Amino acid sequence: MAIPNHIVTTLCLSLFLTFSFGQDEGQFVYNGFHGANLQLGGSAKILPNGLLQLTNTLKHRLGHALYKVPMSFKTPSSGFVSNLSFSTSFVFSMVPELPNSGGHGLAFTISPSMDFSQAVPSQYFGIFNISNNGLPTNHVLAIELDTVLSPEFKDEDANHVGIDVDGLISVASAPASYYSGEEKKNIRLELISGNPLQLWVDYDEEKKRLDVTLAPTRSFKPDRPLLSTSIDLSRVLVEHMYVGFSSSTGTLASDHYILGWSFNRSGQAQSLDIAKLPSLPSRKKSRQYAGKIVMLSSAGGAIFLVVVIAGATYTTRKKRYEEVREEWETIYGPQRFSYKNLYKATKGFKESEVLGEGGFGKVYRGTLASTDAQIAVKKVSHNSKQGMKAFVTEISAMGRLRHRNLVQLIGYCRRKGELLLVYDFMPNGSLDRFLFSAEKPSLNWAQRFRILRDVSSALLYLHEGWEQVVLHRDVKASNVLLDADLKGRLGDFGLARLCDHGTNPQTTQVAGTVGYLAPELSRTGKATTSSDVFAFGVFMLEVACGRTPIEPQGPPEEVDLVDWVLECWKVGAILDASDPKLEGDFLADEMELVLKLGLLCSRSLPAKRPTMRQLTQYLDGKATTDLPEIQVFLGAYF
Repeated sequence: MAIPNHIVTTLCLSLFLTFSFGQDEGQFVYNGFHGANLQLGGSAKILPNGLLQLTNTLKHRLGHALYKVPMSFKTPSSGFVSNLSFSTSFVFSMVPELPNSGGHGLAFTISPSMDFSQAVPSQYFGIFNISNNGLPTNHVLAIELDTVLSPEFKDEDANHVGIDVDGLISVASAPASYYSGEEKKNIRLELISGNPLQLWVDYDEEKKRLDVTLAPTRSFKPDRPLLSTSIDLSRVLVEHMYVGFSSSTGTLASDHYILGWSFNRSGQAQSLDIAKLPSLPSRKKSRQYAGKIVMLSSAGGAIFLVVVIAGATYTTRKKRYEEVREEWETIYGPQRFSYKNLYKATKGFKESEVLGEGGFGKVYRGTLASTDAQIAVKKVSHNSKQGMKAFVTEISAMGRLRHRNLVQLIGYCRRKGELLLVYDFMPNGSLDRFLFSAEKPSLNWAQRFRILRDVSSALLYLHEGWEQVVLHRDVKASNVLLDADLKGRLGDFGLARLCDHGTNPQTTQVAGTVGYLAPELSRTGKATTSSDVFAFGVFMLEVACGRTPIEPQGPPEEVDLVDWVLECWKVGAILDASDPKLEGDFLADEMELVLKLGLLCSRSLPAKRPTMRQLTQYLDGKATTDLPEIQVFLGAYF
């Protein structure tokens, strides 16, 4: 029996549409991103020439670009699809704001959701945060291109590629390089060179093997992958997954670009057409090197000779006065600035550029000529008692710590005994000026409460979130700086001490500021996380009450801040301790919570104080239990 023509036509059209839809859903290729079917988030945008920019040189930003159509890796009826294999290839470029200082990197991601609202930038790539990093419920596969050394994630260097499953401790990683068939060896690649590089990711479901291959854009795909690891992705992937890119910057920033992208859900990804890829923006030439090109002609032999002799003399003198880098500099090595550049940046360390002054010396505002980036330069005094020891401590601690609520150390300088530390510039200065100075407008309660949460998050990271325990030992309002958004950043690590988890620091020297020192320090001299908690408790009272811990000129009953707040609580009027400048404009529950937590932290017995994790949970409203009756916890006062 013959099938009518109109039925044949309908069947063919139906099959064609079904095949076309399945093909579009499972594979695509973008040689540039005009009209691309992408969901953009954060800083991500498509430039006029079709270039996908994930992040720019704004600090602490994240960007996402995900293919809008979810890929089917599992089906409800049959469990797994017949083949989980996939293949993808993309060309990327990272252009750092400062030479040789990337921040932080980008990652190809396969995620069950396009919602990254809980993610944070910096070392978390805009994918995870400190609380969900490493959870098996994440169901995230990421191939990271990491340009910052983060010891807490066991990074081996600041220029590596890693395979991440549900968190940022890579299941496999290697320094960025590619295998050259001609030279029969791996050749190193610099991720932050600014040059376009191509990455291939191939998963073979039958062999349960994931290969990651890196190469310069103009090279063929190398025969040997950079990474090849056995992994069963059926335990990671769920029914519907989104594929795309996530990127972030921290204190140091980079332009992160994707030039082209090819993906195939069930076969080999189509090759990109390199000739059709959009070009990168022209690089901004550093003023530092402008005008240094010397034009020589064959007629100027004498001039050439003079130049050669002068160059040789300059090189000899430079070597003569060049300081030898010590071992700790090689290990920790944040960017080393030249004294000349810092001198120019601070206008010769002019008094008009002084931001503040403390026991360690003066802090100057500066602007780097090469990038126009604003910095803060701490110039350690020659007569500082802490001197080199404190300098080394701050370099070693701050140079490796990465958290959105810490003031980031971005570099340093040493010259003839002068010690200089270069930080992120915090445009709003220190918190104490807002609390106590008539020159600054008073912060409202919402701003103060957020700052308390910011500092709490930073201390939790120092105590529990890093590879070692970091004891700050000088938590106070003057060491909390405010960024452009009035968010709190904990700084000044000159007194910090590091110890392994589960051990005590090897020090018996009392350090800190009167009014914030835990009582046990006068007996043992040993700082602990509990002594940091004590100082944070005083800091909370300081922020809520708008007054310093010790006020010798005040009435006798109000000299000591902790004792005064305790007396207010005893008579059932704890809210009377709130800052009069707030004029009662605050949430009573939040104010009472902060005041009570401050008292709990100031208990005389360290074991009776809450931990930073408990404090953070209460301040974030995520505590699993109600605040215990304060009367029970404050029994030691009576």
